Amino acid sequence: MARMDTAAPPVQNGDEEREKSKNMRALSALWPFVAPYRLLMGAAIAALVLTAFVSLTLPLAVRRVVDNFEVENTATLDLYFAAALGIAALLAIGTGLRYALVTRLGERVVADIRTAVFGRVIGMSPAFYERIMTGEVLSRITTDTALILSVLGSSVSIALRNLLIFVGGLALMLLTSAKLTGLALLLVPAVIVPILVLGRRLRVLSRENQDWIAASSGNASEALSAVQTVQAFTHEVENRAAFSDVTERSFDAARRRIWTRAVMTVIVIFLVFTGIVGILWIGANTVRSGEMTVGTLVQFVIYSVMVAGSVAALSEIWGELQRAAGATERLVELLESIDTVKDPAAPVPVQNTVRGAIAFEDVTFRYPSRPKVAALDHVSLTIEPGETVAFVGPSGAGKTTIIQMILRFYDPVEGRILLDGIDLADMERNAFRRHIALVPQDPVIFATSARENIRFGRPDASDADVEAAARAAAAHEFIAALPEGYDSYLGERGVMLSGGQKQRIAIARAILRDAPVLLLDEATSALDAESERAVQHAVDDLSEGRTTLIVAHRLATVKKADRIVVLDQGRVVATGSHDALVAEGGLYARLARLQFTDGIAAE
Repeated sequence: MARMDTAAPPVQNGDEEREKSKNMRALSALWPFVAPYRLLMGAAIAALVLTAFVSLTLPLAVRRVVDNFEVENTATLDLYFAAALGIAALLAIGTGLRYALVTRLGERVVADIRTAVFGRVIGMSPAFYERIMTGEVLSRITTDTALILSVLGSSVSIALRNLLIFVGGLALMLLTSAKLTGLALLLVPAVIVPILVLGRRLRVLSRENQDWIAASSGNASEALSAVQTVQAFTHEVENRAAFSDVTERSFDAARRRIWTRAVMTVIVIFLVFTGIVGILWIGANTVRSGEMTVGTLVQFVIYSVMVAGSVAALSEIWGELQRAAGATERLVELLESIDTVKDPAAPVPVQNTVRGAIAFEDVTFRYPSRPKVAALDHVSLTIEPGETVAFVGPSGAGKTTIIQMILRFYDPVEGRILLDGIDLADMERNAFRRHIALVPQDPVIFATSARENIRFGRPDASDADVEAAARAAAAHEFIAALPEGYDSYLGERGVMLSGGQKQRIAIARAILRDAPVLLLDEATSALDAESERAVQHAVDDLSEGRTTLIVAHRLATVKKADRIVVLDQGRVVATGSHDALVAEGGLYARLARLQFTDGIAAE
């Protein structure tokens, strides 16, 4: 639900990491994404240099026109005007070409960055998402990459062009009039100082603004993903207030950033153009004394305006580059995030035919978010190939943790877990997960058709295979009744389906996967009695010849298991068949008495 504590924007990697946003060298992290497109970048730079060069030749043409305006030879004057027109045409073509090349480069690089970041985070273990909200990740992939696109597709080329104009214009000013250029250079320290002083403040505010935007995105994502719960508990007002609070803090940070940048722009532009007016006054007196021609003064003034304009543009672009540096850092943080669960450098190959023997050898595990509480406490357990083993116990006993450990979502703190005698940590995760089918406690339905949701279990499955899996999971009847049958769109998170229908889709997906190891985490908890009976029959058939692990609170669904493992507070407290455990007494017998005897009495 909405986070009510919004006193400060979330900092994902500590204050030390935040300090890096003050370093413009963070933009160098973009080079690996730009490097593959050197040819495109070279063409863009060539077009940029061409437009800058052509821009710098225009004042020369203007000087010729002004100084020869009163000459009797009109052909010469026409030639100057024609040359100016040609220069303008060349400038227009070069500018259009530069825009096309630079924009294409920016779009291509940002697309690669988004792909790389998503590819990285989609493979991170669940422990990673205990430290960062998915809304924060999405904000970085969207908002931060949009900033980088703005810089790569526009700001960088404009900055380089203005830098070339600044250097070239300054050199040509010096050639035109060393005296006036010397006076103009006296203004440089006055312009540079506010850029440096206010620039530091701007960097801090830019990063703070981005943090609050990310917090706003995370807040909205969390609330919208559970909108039914929000509405059921009439929590809309509180959620609106929390989101409004975070959004207002984001606006306040943006407002401070905007004012800082505006003040910097005002100071720089005022100082620059005040200097130009002063220099123009001195130049006018120089023309009056005959020391230079009117055309020369016009040429110098144009170059002065170009240089001043380039300085003003650079001061504005500097702020954009600072924001992009902060955005780059945030993306690099994701790309360089260290996963606590890693594939080995030299993985042991997984056999094409997995038997499904599973062994827990003195396994102890604590969730990163609860380091002092053992979710599994020295668990030792051997499961034979083809055996059906059920895990029961009170909530928090460690049942679902067993499933997560077999999938190697986490690594044990102590001990090891083996599949066919090989430590899971010695194999590639994708290699052994291909041989495992999962029906989670909270079934996941994707925003696509019923057919594609089931085919998620095996992407190369035929339509006939998909339908067969749906029939086996008692899902065919309700899918066929949908408006477009198997091609019906199920909505985000399966909003069009009931809880039981979602679970049957998830079971069909696992049936289609046809894996030697089957993990059922409360697979029938949301089914009515009739559907549960049908699905239970399908599960019984599916488990034949497979290693099947069943997590269940309802003991009626596990009575036929080959073996029942009773967990309590992360420890194995009993193992045996249903009848043996009931006769033995203890925790299982008490749970059975509560569910069967009290249930019958209640009826």
